[in-house]
Amino acid sequence: MFSQILGFISDQLWGFPMIVLLVGTHLFLTFRLRFPQRKIFTAIRLSVTRDKDGDGDVSQFGALATALAATIGTGNIIGVGTAVALGGPGAVLWCWLTGVFGIATKYGEGLLAVKYRRKSEKGHMIGGPMYALQDGLHARWAGVLFAVFTAVAAFGIGSTVQANAISTLAHDVMGINEWVVAVSVTMLVALVLIGGIKSIARVCTALVPFMALLYVIGCLIILCVNVQYIWPALQLIFTAAFNPDAVGGGMVGAGVMMAARYGIARGLFSNESGLGSAPLVAAAARTKNPVRQALVSASGTFWDTVVICAITGIVIVSSVLSVSDAGSLAYHTLGSTFAGNIKEVLANMDGGTLTKFAFCKIPYVGAPILMFGLFTFAFSTILGWSIYAQRAVEYLGGYKAVRIYTYLFLIAVFVGSVAELGIVWTFADIFNALMAIPNLFALILLSKVIVSDTDKYLWGGRLDDEE
Repeated sequence: MFSQILGFISDQLWGFPMIVLLVGTHLFLTFRLRFPQRKIFTAIRLSVTRDKDGDGDVSQFGALATALAATIGTGNIIGVGTAVALGGPGAVLWCWLTGVFGIATKYGEGLLAVKYRRKSEKGHMIGGPMYALQDGLHARWAGVLFAVFTAVAAFGIGSTVQANAISTLAHDVMGINEWVVAVSVTMLVALVLIGGIKSIARVCTALVPFMALLYVIGCLIILCVNVQYIWPALQLIFTAAFNPDAVGGGMVGAGVMMAARYGIARGLFSNESGLGSAPLVAAAARTKNPVRQALVSASGTFWDTVVICAITGIVIVSSVLSVSDAGSLAYHTLGSTFAGNIKEVLANMDGGTLTKFAFCKIPYVGAPILMFGLFTFAFSTILGWSIYAQRAVEYLGGYKAVRIYTYLFLIAVFVGSVAELGIVWTFADIFNALMAIPNLFALILLSKVIVSDTDKYLWGGRLDDEE
């Protein structure tokens, strides 16, 4: 009954209104800011450029790596597979579009984070949606709600889900006892957390580029194996996004909503554009002005969803095609046999099984690559979300509250490693939505501030000026 209640709440929160609010904000900011997506290569360049004269605690790349550590996780691997299993191949397109237009939203979040940041009682930079809500909109109550939702969400998306993924993988692939994994992972997380945001940023700066590169190489190898199914997979993804009948779906309207719902939800889970989490660490970046860090933050969504999630989706769908009779059809054909086979394959696989099946395409090393990717992605996500939660709790109760919360967070990591977490994904979806709502309203209502600074620094050619 509890699971059904949570499922009902999640369905309501992720229904048509949320899709409109989230996608609407992405589109609104994209047009309002005159397509900041076209500055993505400038953003990538800035992400590896040090702002020595800027205020902050970590480098821009350190802030980006920490944010990517939190976003490049099970959402990219298992989450995309789950979206395909529940929403069909068309969910991949909706996930990708969420990333493309979400670049503008992540840009706005990063700008507001630096614009309204302040120094804490310990002397480090803190910021995020709660400060934008409090100081920009004079709505402290909304800032408190966001901080509470973030602190609670971290127990789902940021700790138990990730720890459970590590534990399950270690047990299934290597036969390691869950209790051994629980103790080991909890101790590793604790050792990194002792050093605070600077320690976490150093670990993430070293870990994120390596783990992402290895995972992408693995995906590219699979695509080489599935080369004859890449074009049919792309056709199916685009067709199924607007015509679920192509994969044996029922009513077209309901099928489109399912594909959009799961694609957008998993896209948000993956890149967190609109969620309001990444600004919590972006506020700590050393940067000359808000727009520079806004661009760096936006590049995170590009790497996470536009690149990695898209590759994962194509890998999964092409692998499904490779075991169906549809693969023998002409590349341009989408017939009834095609539809029936895809529906049958998806009906017998969940998200994790789909992803594991795809990586088994690589002889001998496929499973180890997936295992390493899941472990590093999940571990880095725990580190990134620990910072998010600490910033939210510091806003609510000061530094002493952070110390207490950190112990609870570590307990959640331990419990997640040994417990059955069948409903935690639903739990995570619920609090993702609850976080997103006040953050999205802040972005819309403070869009004049975002536009003003964008016109001044970005379109005015003053990116190198100090604020």
